[in-house]
Amino acid sequence: MFTTADLWDEYEKLLSCVDPIFKHFGSKKVFSGKITTIKLFEDNSLVRKQLESDGKGRVLVIDGGGSLRCALVGDQLAELAMQNNWEGIIVNGCIRDSEVINSMNIGIKALNTCPVKSVKRNIGEIDIPVKFGGITFLSEYYIYADADGILVSKDNLLK
Repeated sequence: MFTTADLWDEYEKLLSCVDPIFKHFGSKKVFSGKITTIKLFEDNSLVRKQLESDGKGRVLVIDGGGSLRCALVGDQLAELAMQNNWEGIIVNGCIRDSEVINSMNIGIKALNTCPVKSVKRNIGEIDIPVKFGGITFLSEYYIYADADGILVSKDNLLK
C-alpha cells in the first residue's frame, strides 16, 4: 500500500504531479500501474477495445480532450475493466452511471459525470503521448493515484 504524499516525500525528483482537477469514482480508492494511453474525442470505441485486453498491472489513461458533453466510461465498461484486471482508469472527460460505479471495486478519476453516451466511430489513437492536467502521460510510465491526487513517474517506485 502507498500514499501519494509519501511517494512525493521520498521521490519528489522522480515524479510529476497532475493538477487536482479530477473527482474519484468507484470503491477502490488507491490504484497504480503502468500507463496505457488513448487519445479520442467524444468517441469511446477504442476504450472498449482496450478494456477487452488484459489490464493486469496497468492503468488506462484516456485523453478525451476535456469534453463535458458526453461520457467515455459507464458501468458496463467499468465492469469490463474489472473482469480484465485493469488497476484503474483516468478520464480527461466524463463518466456516467456514477452511482453504480461507486459500488464497484474499481478506481476511476474523471473530470465529472454526464448521462449522454458517446458516439461510436472507431476514431482515436492508442499508446501516444497525451497531455492534460499539467503533465504529459506516456505509455509505459507509471501512475499512482489516491484520495490526494495523481502522480506519474518513468520508474516503478513500488518494486
